[in-house]
Amino acid sequence: MRRNKWKKWVSLMTGLAMTAGLLAGCGGSSKPTLKVYSCGEYIDTSLLGEFEREYNCKVIYETFDSNESMYTKLQSGERYDVLVPSDYMIERLMKEDRLQPVDWTLLSNAEGLDAEILGKEFDPDNTYSVPYFYGTVGILYDTTVVDAADLEDGWELLRNTKYANDIYMYDSERDSFMIALKALGYSMNTTNTDEIDQAYQWLIEQRDTMKPVYAGDDVIDNMISGNKAMAVVYSGDAAYIMSENEDLEYFAPEEGTNVWQDAMVITSDCTEIQLAHDYINFMLDAEHAYANTVEVGYTSPVTEARSRAAQQDFAGISAYLPETTGENNEVFRYQEQNIREYFADLWTKVKASN
Repeated sequence: MRRNKWKKWVSLMTGLAMTAGLLAGCGGSSKPTLKVYSCGEYIDTSLLGEFEREYNCKVIYETFDSNESMYTKLQSGERYDVLVPSDYMIERLMKEDRLQPVDWTLLSNAEGLDAEILGKEFDPDNTYSVPYFYGTVGILYDTTVVDAADLEDGWELLRNTKYANDIYMYDSERDSFMIALKALGYSMNTTNTDEIDQAYQWLIEQRDTMKPVYAGDDVIDNMISGNKAMAVVYSGDAAYIMSENEDLEYFAPEEGTNVWQDAMVITSDCTEIQLAHDYINFMLDAEHAYANTVEVGYTSPVTEARSRAAQQDFAGISAYLPETTGENNEVFRYQEQNIREYFADLWTKVKASN
């Protein structure tokens, strides 16, 4: 895996691709150009060159650090052909007519998708989205530090003062509130402000008693190095971290968690519709999907690729095949603006005194 080298490589590659695109506009090349916008550290970059050679095209590949920053870029007028956002953001883009339907007849490799991954609430008929990776949010913990009996506390483990100053919380508004809401027995998609206020108090009390570090991608190297006893992470990151540190284990509490899905979508203003479908179909190829999942550690929806990776590359690593069917699990849904703003204001207050 080349995870730690990935950002520099993508920055270089993106710059080169953008230069090639500019040359194309100046008569330097007649190759069609596909603009792809995806989350950081989320692809085996060698596949991009392979796709360019196979389809005699250029790919401009750019990355975002959150669904919200991606949305802001779209609002600014920036145009892309293919996006790889998360479930709730896909639902928002659908509602705002920013996406066009996928022509599944152009996706011959779609037959390899696990049917259980299709038909989720945010896009019930997969009219607009093609699964890319999926997983859960859970707690990654050091088995040499955390008492196994304490796991019975579920999400309250993150408020067990035995581990004060020894945890990472994921620096994510929705996932942090998800934890608090689930710990309190509420839906993570609640619009009830009384429940949201209780979750806010849960997070404030956790902040004041546990002194957590709110972390992003830096949690990966820190947990590999054993710098803290536990961290809230996505299952895909947990799988990669566990492959580097055998003292770590992952679990998602029975109170329920976020079962997330990131998917490939085609924008409503895409100018390379056939090439966009070719790209999606290329990523669904079993060999390509296998290369992707091994590179980044996230669980593939392509059955053959997932099975191969689970047996060969992530054998014995529970986070690679996370449990997604728990009765209390949920998928994030679209939030109306007033609720988004309510959560955002409270999250700012949680972080203010950190």
